[in-house]
Amino acid sequence: MRTDPPNSAETLGLEALAWLVGHDELLPVFLGSTGASEDDLRSGARDPAFLGAVLDFVMMDDDWVQDFAKATGHPPETVMWARQTLPGGAQVNWT
Repeated sequence: MRTDPPNSAETLGLEALAWLVGHDELLPVFLGSTGASEDDLRSGARDPAFLGAVLDFVMMDDDWVQDFAKATGHPPETVMWARQTLPGGAQVNWT
């Protein structure tokens, strides 16, 4: 289990946001599915919960996770770790 500080998760979230913005075909899908605007992207870059939503979106498709990991040099599992670290990402245990 990773024990990196939360600001490392925020950094990874920012990298995911930058990666997403660089994909002309994927960015409109994110904006449409979240209702976010381009202005929201700028203000959301400072919001850990928004960065968690970006990671949630990236994790919707294994290929996106792999592409992001390859582009940034992070192991793919760091996306899940960062998401769990940011607000709203705690795993739920129903037992």
